[in-house]
Amino acid sequence: MMLRNLCALAAGSLLFVFSFFGSNAICQSGPASPQQPGRVHTRRPMPKPTNLQVLPKDIAVPDLLALMRGYTAALGVECEFCHTTDPKTHKTNYASDENPDKGIARTMITMTREINAKYLSQVKDPDATPADKTVTCGTCHRGNSMPMPFAGAKGNMHHDEDSGMKPDQ
Repeated sequence: MMLRNLCALAAGSLLFVFSFFGSNAICQSGPASPQQPGRVHTRRPMPKPTNLQVLPKDIAVPDLLALMRGYTAALGVECEFCHTTDPKTHKTNYASDENPDKGIARTMITMTREINAKYLSQVKDPDATPADKTVTCGTCHRGNSMPMPFAGAKGNMHHDEDSGMKPDQ
């Protein structure tokens, strides 16, 4: 059970935030411009992402979009939770580092990667699937922008008093 909770934490954090586009296409979901009859509407291609600091610089746009949608779902937020909006154009500025939550997101992504690579990769539980040994943003956030604290049976999530072990053991 603890392993699954830890796995969920890391995976959830990975889904948290990123660096980002100069286009507003990720978060815009309004209606497309009216088409003329008999004309095929084509979307202009997404620009190459810029200012990627923790994500692969060569990530494909569809992969980045899927990842960002996963973060928004895991945290129950919209793009503007981490990204800024230009007050003049009202478009999201994905490359900007102005929003401090974007920095927090990068830290959380790095944390989940480290938990998965350094710690969960060491777990040799024959009953655990790879998904059981992966932490995501949703592991802790569960659709909330801030993870809800867990309170054990005694209102305490630490077991030091019950186990007889000292905290440094």
